[in-house]
Amino acid sequence: MVDTFYAIGLVMRFCQSISVLELLHIYIGIESNHLFPRFLQLTERIIILFVVITSQEEVQEKYVVCVLFIFWNLLDMVRYTYSMLSVIGTSYAVLTWLSQTLWMPIYPLCVLAEAFAIYQSLPYFESFGTYSAKLPFDLSIYFPYVLKLYLMMLFIGMYFTYSHLYSERRDILRVFSIKKKKM
Repeated sequence: MVDTFYAIGLVMRFCQSISVLELLHIYIGIESNHLFPRFLQLTERIIILFVVITSQEEVQEKYVVCVLFIFWNLLDMVRYTYSMLSVIGTSYAVLTWLSQTLWMPIYPLCVLAEAFAIYQSLPYFESFGTYSAKLPFDLSIYFPYVLKLYLMMLFIGMYFTYSHLYSERRDILRVFSIKKKKM
């Protein structure tokens, strides 16, 4: 588990980087998701992966990295399979239900794992001074404070995203059950 980042970190960084294309797909109408909640989710992952984990070698060896990668990939595997089949007009009841339900227990666990990764990284950002900067006029940016502020925003964003995903789930499963009854 401690070698997870060294084994698949490059692949995870590549996959998370190209997942930004999903925002473009939503914007031009290939996918029918809402842009802002997906933007929050992608931003959250990119900050955790590139800023917190990749920049601190000591954090890369933590067990939380393996847990995060498992949660992220489990959610993405189901979500992207569902999205791909939806784009081509194919739907399976089990996959629809799984796609609309799996995130309910896993997404909050992801946010907790991300918060724990930030918490574990704070001592390293403090001791190494990574991303902290001294500005003119006796101003400075102390990056651990930025991360602590981000922790609060992470949970606020989780509430917004969870609420949106829950209402989307309700609408999709309702429409799916109506279509099923008409057949």
